Amino acid sequence: MVYHSSFVDDEGINKACGCPLLPLKSHIKGPAPVSDQDRTDIVDEAITFFRANVFFRNFDIKSSADKLLIYLTFYINVALKRLEGCRTLAEGTKAIINLGLEKVPVPGESGFPFPGLFALPLSQQEAEAIQELSEADKGGNKWKTTERCI
Repeated sequence: MVYHSSFVDDEGINKACGCPLLPLKSHIKGPAPVSDQDRTDIVDEAITFFRANVFFRNFDIKSSADKLLIYLTFYINVALKRLEGCRTLAEGTKAIINLGLEKVPVPGESGFPFPGLFALPLSQQEAEAIQELSEADKGGNKWKTTERCI
């Protein structure tokens, strides 16, 4: 069974390129609101559901948060590949920091892994918002993934 995001109610949630700007437990400033530390955020969900969801070839999208869950699952997979072979926390941290420094393509740019998953940005502001969201998601995701793996 595919696990879907619990963030199905997107009423009152801003979006960039059709991607919801859900609350994040991240220290990186971005367009998404800050979540309480004791609440589960979309990054926590992506990490929790990762092992189960990677086995499915098809994923029926039920909400816009599911699109973000798919993107984060992909990013976790990329992070795990970078952590492969890292034997110490220092090596893993360095690998993840280097991954975080790489430019993240936004919808419409070459190299974006899921063409058609998100709408193209309608303005420069929307492109910047999705870029900042990607950076904030990566920031929260990379440290949580590293902590669980090493």
